[in-house]
Amino acid sequence: MALELTGLTREEQQRYSRHLMLPEIGSEGQQRIKAARVLLVGAGGLGSPLALYLAAAGVGTLGIVDDDNVEATNLQRQVLHDSSRIGTPKVESGRLRLTQLNPYVEVVPYGVRLAPDNVESIVKEYDLVADGSDNFPTRYLVNDACVALEKVNVYGSVYRFDGQASVFDARSGPCYRCLFPHAPPPGAAPSCADAGVLGVLPGIVGLIQATEVLKLIARIGEPLIGRLLMFDALEMRFRELKLAKDPDCPACGSVVGRESLSDDYGAAACFEITAAALKESIARGDRFELLDVREPAERDIAKLANTREIPLGELESRMDELSSDVPIVVYCYSGARSAFAAQQLRAAGFADVKNLSGGILAWIDNVDPALTRY
Repeated sequence: MALELTGLTREEQQRYSRHLMLPEIGSEGQQRIKAARVLLVGAGGLGSPLALYLAAAGVGTLGIVDDDNVEATNLQRQVLHDSSRIGTPKVESGRLRLTQLNPYVEVVPYGVRLAPDNVESIVKEYDLVADGSDNFPTRYLVNDACVALEKVNVYGSVYRFDGQASVFDARSGPCYRCLFPHAPPPGAAPSCADAGVLGVLPGIVGLIQATEVLKLIARIGEPLIGRLLMFDALEMRFRELKLAKDPDCPACGSVVGRESLSDDYGAAACFEITAAALKESIARGDRFELLDVREPAERDIAKLANTREIPLGELESRMDELSSDVPIVVYCYSGARSAFAAQQLRAAGFADVKNLSGGILAWIDNVDPALTRY
């Protein structure tokens, strides 16, 4: 990571004086931090502590990629935003907060979703990437772009009470695909929106990522390359798993390109129905069965009329309650669990099964805003 170093102004010397006092960082290290360009993928739970602490540390340029708007449900953990920003694009909310925190940092917002046709053009402009995304397609997309462009990928993820962090650099160690060669089936690993998350957990994991970013920039310490750090908040325990580079890895292995990676990017949305199309189908009186695979507590908050209710965990043992002669539309909170349920049903011989794209959230946003959003 070759950085063009420039001096520090008097104001910057004062602001970063506690870094300058550290022999491991000093003036040269702080100049490296100032010259660095870091891309943050996501401005949510992990992206919030990443953005706040990297900006406070004086990283010269922070790019932020996120296509979502701030919602009230974000504020339990996404501390980059506040109540006054609800409805604002997250990248704009983040830009305003970070420039208030540190006017010496340039914030470059990208209000888009990373996709195969834009990821490399964005990633190539940065020295390294900190991945705070919350879905598998984006994680694989970021990984493959970093491998292709020889960039370091500082990875983090959270699930309920558990977190993970690592540093992937295919030039000197494994990449994300060495650990997880291909994405799991849709819904196999629910997002925070589907499974919930302890609010402080993304803060802990995001700060580990931020620490790794600063170490890499300043060239100090031992990075998490070849190591997966796992955190259990309930037990308050850290564990470490050694990772090895996979010579047969489809992204960074010795024979790259022999397998198609595009399926992991979630480009195809097969067997789905939009909320608007479902509304029209109901209005026409089409014959089908609605299946809600959420938990009872969620259904108490908001649900659709005339729905059969079978939680996802019980679906396999209760499939005999469904008729294979009637089309089925499955829904959940955001579409992840129901996508997995639809896949299970099709595998069991139910020929006509569709997933409500975006789940009940999409129904609330596009059809019935009177229902409670949670």
